[in-house]
Amino acid sequence: MKFRQPLLLCVILMIVLALPAIPGTKSAGKSEIPDYSLTERKDIPVEYTWRIEDIYSSPDEWKKEKARGKKMLGQIEKMSKDWTTSPQKMLALAKLVDEIELTGEKLYGYARLQSDGDMSNSTLQQMKGEIQNFYVQFNTKTSFVETDVLLLGKEKFNQYLQKEPGLKPYAFGVEKILRTKDHVLPPDQQKIYSLSRLFSGTPGRASRLLNDVDLPKPEVTLSNGEKIILNYANYARYRAAKNPADRALVVKIYWKNHKQFENTFAALFDGGIKQHLFYTRIHNYKDCLEAKLYSDNIDPAVYHNLVKSVRENLEPLHRYIKLKQELLGLDKFRYEDIYASSVKSIDKKYTYDEAQKIILKMMEVLGNDYTAALKEAFANRWIDRYPNKNKQTGAYSGGIYGVHPYIKMNYDGSYRNLSTLAHELGHALHSYFSDKTQHYINADYPSFLAEIASTFNENVLMDYLLKNEKDDLFKLYILDAYMQQVKGTLYRQTQFAEFELAMHRRVEAGKTLTAEWLNKKYLDLTRFYYGHDKGVTEVGDYIQDEWGNVPHFFLYYYVYTYSTGMIASTALAEMVIKGKKEEREKFLNLLKAGGSRYPLDTLKRAGVDMTTSKPYEAAFKRYSHLVSEMEAIVKRLKKNKKI
Repeated sequence: MKFRQPLLLCVILMIVLALPAIPGTKSAGKSEIPDYSLTERKDIPVEYTWRIEDIYSSPDEWKKEKARGKKMLGQIEKMSKDWTTSPQKMLALAKLVDEIELTGEKLYGYARLQSDGDMSNSTLQQMKGEIQNFYVQFNTKTSFVETDVLLLGKEKFNQYLQKEPGLKPYAFGVEKILRTKDHVLPPDQQKIYSLSRLFSGTPGRASRLLNDVDLPKPEVTLSNGEKIILNYANYARYRAAKNPADRALVVKIYWKNHKQFENTFAALFDGGIKQHLFYTRIHNYKDCLEAKLYSDNIDPAVYHNLVKSVRENLEPLHRYIKLKQELLGLDKFRYEDIYASSVKSIDKKYTYDEAQKIILKMMEVLGNDYTAALKEAFANRWIDRYPNKNKQTGAYSGGIYGVHPYIKMNYDGSYRNLSTLAHELGHALHSYFSDKTQHYINADYPSFLAEIASTFNENVLMDYLLKNEKDDLFKLYILDAYMQQVKGTLYRQTQFAEFELAMHRRVEAGKTLTAEWLNKKYLDLTRFYYGHDKGVTEVGDYIQDEWGNVPHFFLYYYVYTYSTGMIASTALAEMVIKGKKEEREKFLNLLKAGGSRYPLDTLKRAGVDMTTSKPYEAAFKRYSHLVSEMEAIVKRLKKNKKI
């Protein structure tokens, strides 16, 4: 058996590509995009918020369920004495553990979702802390499980399986425990490790609060005389401004302000990465990468092959940047120009209603069951739409088994935000189909698969819009926006993956992560990926402490799954779009598989083998083709004097 994480959050680019609000009116009709970025959470129209009462009807019910959860915790010790002496007793304990975990998942979700909507609410912070303590108690009380399963052994468990069919859903979890026999701690040591989870998330939480709430926000004056407070939402908006001087101003001032706290961020990162090392050493793994990938049976070579393949295929990115420089009319392309739209004459905005219609239409490629689930998501308030005061930046999807997925957005109407909404719905429907198909214990899909369904939707969106658009200028806009996603999801996340690997190797060598080392390493990698020494992009020193604004590094070797996910989803999208019912069913079966198999096996059954070079070769060929298509469109537009 395995234990699920409380409210597995399939987090997308919460800081990396966090999406801002658009300044506007306090309220708006369906044809407009409202701005609530300075509005208190309690004043947001309820129809724009997620339906939290689907988890619990009130805080009082939450408290009652917490008490029930604690009562169930008290039953574990009594049942643990002889739980492996018969298949019936084994099943009874497994069911109790499931019930406790599901209760914890709902308790945590109720507090976490509301807290992310208002990060300044100390009551919600306290509720989250109480459930963290609940999980520490749970992990401490169940520290005997792995040792007892190892003592039981494969042969005896298989005999139990023949006598008690109810144990069948737990077979894969037992297999995974038996596979980790060299890395399982004795029960007494496991209890001590479990207690360390009381503070294990502190560096990440402190970093997020510093970035999103406590960091002082400077004021800047734009070229038109407008004064803005440079919070992250405004930074993310104005780094894409049409005026190069405004882009340079907000980027340089934002990071100059951030740099004041680089030593604090470095200390938090040092503590966070060393917690990974602590887990690695006490569980007898060779290094942190092996420790993270082992349970999912992923060879570390997959990680290294990703970094190697991307480093060897920077040519499509560099060609795209050169084309972007030409379209923006810049003598020199600088890092602060990277987020600007290449098509200055188009400022396309999609209302939320328009975004719904596009997503519903484009996903017809996956059939009626998929689109029916999408309609349910839109109609039943699975989605928290717009930014509000003290709401967490960015976007994510989180599933709660037996309830439904939840999606946090900060919708601003941009193409990028339309794409992000499609992305998060990919996560949500992955959870939806997995939960509908799998027993609770196997419904939680592994992180390696987490970014496939989401980036699949991004690919389908781009294909759909290109097929339904005849105007070359708008096609160029769509291709530019998609290549921005490729830049952010594949190249940038692989750069992050290489940086994260370097951080872990440094602490594994017994060294400390200092601001000086982190700055130099991050700047060197950024310059390599964006072609600084080749004259592609001038990467200024100011970007050297951007690492401090990336919360994903606390998620422990998660960022690489964005890149592998996009490589895999590019192949899968092409197969589904060009294929027939068989290809569609293979993809839907991937969504339904959850965590019932090792991820590489699940993906291989869908038609993609990530242990080979084939998916990488196909993806980079496609990206190169898309840049060539952009170049051809630019040539036609110039010939017709439209740009």
